[in-house]
Amino acid sequence: MLPMIRQIGFALAASTLAILSGCAHFVPSAGPRTASVVDAPQAASLHGIELVDVNYGIATALKKQSEGRRFSSFFSQPRLTDYHVGPGDVLQVFIWEAPPAMLFTPQALSGSGLSSSGTGTVTLPEQIVGNSGTVVVPFAGKIGVDGKTLSEIEADITNRLRGKANHPQVIVRLVRNNTQNVTIVGNVQHSMEVPMTPGGVKLLRAIALAGGVTKPVEKSTIQISRDGRTMTLPLEAILRNPQDNIALQSGDVVTALYQPLSFTALGAIGRNGEVDFEANGINLAQALARIGGLDDNRSNPAGVFLFRMVPPDALPWPQKPTTLIDGKVPTIFQFNLRDPATFFVAQTFPVENKDLIYVSDAPATDLQKVLNVVGSIVYPFQTLQSFGVIR
Repeated sequence: MLPMIRQIGFALAASTLAILSGCAHFVPSAGPRTASVVDAPQAASLHGIELVDVNYGIATALKKQSEGRRFSSFFSQPRLTDYHVGPGDVLQVFIWEAPPAMLFTPQALSGSGLSSSGTGTVTLPEQIVGNSGTVVVPFAGKIGVDGKTLSEIEADITNRLRGKANHPQVIVRLVRNNTQNVTIVGNVQHSMEVPMTPGGVKLLRAIALAGGVTKPVEKSTIQISRDGRTMTLPLEAILRNPQDNIALQSGDVVTALYQPLSFTALGAIGRNGEVDFEANGINLAQALARIGGLDDNRSNPAGVFLFRMVPPDALPWPQKPTTLIDGKVPTIFQFNLRDPATFFVAQTFPVENKDLIYVSDAPATDLQKVLNVVGSIVYPFQTLQSFGVIR
């Protein structure tokens, strides 16, 4: 019996030595060690990942870039012009003939269904501009109106009636604008089309006409799609910066989004999980506070990392990045919170939607875990020795 126990003891001792010799592979961990993350850009299997040791200058540059996203600079301001009629619009034509009326007399209009005041004034029924881009005017025939302003259409009809009517005068009224509109959808009271007006329609006015947003302002974002280009800004930022209340142009699609932004936090922190934040954004210091800060017993303050897909022109890279994923560079930002100056960096560095924050374990944590394993093996033998089972 005793030799067998000794053999078991030797086997357990050998297992302990194996664990000690390869603790990096056997000790449980919440993720990669600090050295593994730092060496990622040099790893053959991870080639193309960029590691950025963040300082105040980099944090400030990224903050300015984030704050520099503006509707006013991204979209060109539309040139205000007179309304141009298109197929689908509804027009109404009014014709006046100076006395004595030669064409639009009660006798000439008898049975025509046209409205006449009896003094040479005629009101034509409302007409929808067809796909051919024309409307019909009695005694003038088909008039091409597509792409023309109301004053141009008036001049065309007047020219057609000259020689037939006595000094004709024409007014064309736009009854319904069905072609030049801005579409407002999303989290608004009423999704609708807002017709363009001669003076233009600004962004906030269009949202107001749709009844305003249905979600809190600080959690709402506004997206504008124009000519295949799309940009999104927090509604709160638009309200704070009047220059972003841009004039819209026909065909714009404005979408009010309630899409809580979020980042994911993993590793040696107070709380792992996905954390929502306001549409107006937060900085790294606020993000760390919301996850309970670093775990005093486990974390490595020099091993705070933020993973993000970054546009190629976002940073002055030492060498031009070679690997792009969806046009962006996979980047790891490293923060050393052992340095007090990094806390100023953390207050400046902007956290973006879908960022991943990871805090690695401290090296001493691995040693503590190994010692715990060894203790769990050695302690039973000490107990057996104390009872005289093993000598």
